[in-house]
Amino acid sequence: MSISPRFLDEIRARISLSDVIGRKVSLTKAGREHKGCCPFHNEKTPSFTVNDQKQFYHCFGCGAHGDVINFIMQHDNLSFIDAVESLASEAGLQMPAPDPQARAKAEKERGLHELMDEATSWMQAQLKDPKNADVKAYIDSRGMDEALCAQFRIGYTPNDGQALRKVLQQKGFTDAQMIEAGLLKKSGRGKEPYIFFRDRVMFPVSDNRGRVIAFGGRVLPEHIRPPQNTNFTPPKYINSSDTPLFDKGRILYAGSLAGQAAYEGHTLIVTEGYMDVIACHKYGLCGAVAPMGTALTEEQIVLLWKMAGDSGKAPILCFDGDNAGRRAASRAYERVLPLLKAGRTLRFAFLPEGEDPDTLLRSSGAKGLKAVLSGALSIFDFMWLTHTADRDFSSPEARAGLEKALHEQVSQIADGDVQKYYRQLIRDKISATFFAPKKSLAGKSRAKPDIGKRLRPPVKRNESLKERILLSAVINNPDFYHMVEEEVGRMEIRDARLHQLRQKMISLLDDDPDLDFESVQSHLKTSGFAQEMDDILSESVYVHAAFCRPDEEFDSQTRHTQWLKIYQTLDDQGSQNERKQVWMQAFANADEAEEERIKDGIRAQSEG
Repeated sequence: MSISPRFLDEIRARISLSDVIGRKVSLTKAGREHKGCCPFHNEKTPSFTVNDQKQFYHCFGCGAHGDVINFIMQHDNLSFIDAVESLASEAGLQMPAPDPQARAKAEKERGLHELMDEATSWMQAQLKDPKNADVKAYIDSRGMDEALCAQFRIGYTPNDGQALRKVLQQKGFTDAQMIEAGLLKKSGRGKEPYIFFRDRVMFPVSDNRGRVIAFGGRVLPEHIRPPQNTNFTPPKYINSSDTPLFDKGRILYAGSLAGQAAYEGHTLIVTEGYMDVIACHKYGLCGAVAPMGTALTEEQIVLLWKMAGDSGKAPILCFDGDNAGRRAASRAYERVLPLLKAGRTLRFAFLPEGEDPDTLLRSSGAKGLKAVLSGALSIFDFMWLTHTADRDFSSPEARAGLEKALHEQVSQIADGDVQKYYRQLIRDKISATFFAPKKSLAGKSRAKPDIGKRLRPPVKRNESLKERILLSAVINNPDFYHMVEEEVGRMEIRDARLHQLRQKMISLLDDDPDLDFESVQSHLKTSGFAQEMDDILSESVYVHAAFCRPDEEFDSQTRHTQWLKIYQTLDDQGSQNERKQVWMQAFANADEAEEERIKDGIRAQSEG
C-alpha cells in the first residue's frame, strides 16, 4: 500500500507518542520528556526517553530510536502497513486504498531488516567466544569496553566464509536475501557463495530508526591474522555496497545516536571513521558521526543540518592536519558552498599532524580534542586561508587577483542573501588587511580624501618587539590571561596579521580558559598563523623578556608586573602615535584649528 507522508503526519499529529508507549512501558515525566526502562532490551536503570514535542523515542542503552509507527512495528512485531492500520484506527482515520506492490516491498524490507539483526547478534556472540580471545584482546586494547561494544553492537566475523551463511539458512533466510542485503557474494569460480566479511571486526551501521542496514569491517592486525600464502594486502576497511536498505551517500555512521545528542545540546562532529566516532562517544563527545568510507556528500551535509535543527551550533568537520586532510577539507568546502542558506553553516577543524580523533583522545583525553574543535574555522576563514596561505600580496595585481578569486568562489552560493553577506565579508577583509583604517579625532570618517595616510609612520621595530613579547607571554602562559584580559583586548596592534592572531587567541581563551599552552599554540598554527607563531615564540623575543617563556619559574605577580611595564610603554607610544597621525590628518585637510589643538596636547604630554 502506498501511503502519503501527509497521511503519516496526520497520524502522528493526532496521537500522543507518550500515550501509546505509556500503555506498554511504565513512564515517568522528566522535564520536557518521559523516561522509563527500554522495552527492547533488559535494563534496570531507565535509559529510554520519549519526547512528544520531537515525536520520537530513543534508548541510550541499545540505540532503539523512532517515531510512533516505528515503536508499534518493533514492539508488536508488525509490518509497516499493519502498524499504520492500527494507529489510523486509533486516530479515527480511514486508510487509503491498498497498493499491492508497496505492501510487497514493505514485507520484503522487513525480511531484510530481520536478517541484518540476526547477523549482527551472531557477530556480537563471536566476539565473546573464548576461541576468539585474541580478537577480544585487540578490541580491549583499542579502548572499547563492554558498554561501548554493546552500544555500537560491535562484533566479529571469523575467516570461515560459510559459518554465518549456515546460521542464517537455519533461521529460514535464503541466499538470495543474503546477497540482496550485501552479506553474501556469488563465487566467480563456480563455487558456493561466500560471506563477504571474513576475519574482521564488524561495525554495524544503523538507519535513523536504529535498525542495522549495513556493515563496516576492519582488518585485524597482522599478528593475529592467519598467515597469507600470497603478497596480497587486505584493505584496512571494507563496507557494504548499496542495497535496498542502504545508500552510503545518505547515511552517517552513528547518526541516530548523534541526532539525539544534538537535540540535547551536543555539537555534531564529522570524523573520518568508525573508531573515531566510538572514541568520541567514549569521552563524552556524543555528536560524532562519520561518512561511509567516502567524501562527505551533499545529502549528508543536508542531513547534518537537519540533525542540528535550530540549536544554533554549526556542525564541525574534523580533518587530519596533513596535506590529505587539507585536500579533503577543500572538497567538502566546495561541496557545501552551493548549499549554504540562512542559519546553515559548517566549521572546519584540523588535527595535529599524525593524529586522528581516536589517537588524540587516548593520549590527551577530551580536553585535547576540545581544544582542536574550539579553534575550528568558519567557512569564510577557511576560504580566506585557502586563497592566501604561502602567497605574496605585496603587489596591487596580486591583491586584485585575490579579490577576483574570492568573488568567483562566492558566486557558487545559490542563496542570494547569504552570497550578499559573503561579498561584504570579502570587502571588509580586503580593506582591513591591505588598507589602513581612516580615523579622525572624533572617531568619524571624513568626506575628504585621506591624504594624510601617506604620512603615517611605519611600525617601528621596537614597537613590534613589544607586541610580540606581550602576545608570547599570554600564548605560553594561558593561565595568566585572566590577569591581563582587559589590557590584551585594548592593545593597539598595528601589524594586521598580529592583530588577527590576537583576536583568535582571545576567542580561544574566552571559550575555554583551561587550555594549556600546547593547545593554544596548536590552535593558532592550524588557524593559519604558523609563520607568525614562529616569529613570536622565538629566542629573539625571549632574550628581551625571559618571563615570556613557557613554564619559566616566574610567579604570577612578577610576570604580571613585568608584562604591565612593557604594555604601559607600548600604550603610551600608541597614544602618542595616534595623536600625531590625527595631527597629520588635520594638516593634510588644512584644518588649522584642529591642528593647533592637537599639537598643544602633544606638547603637554611630552612636558609631563
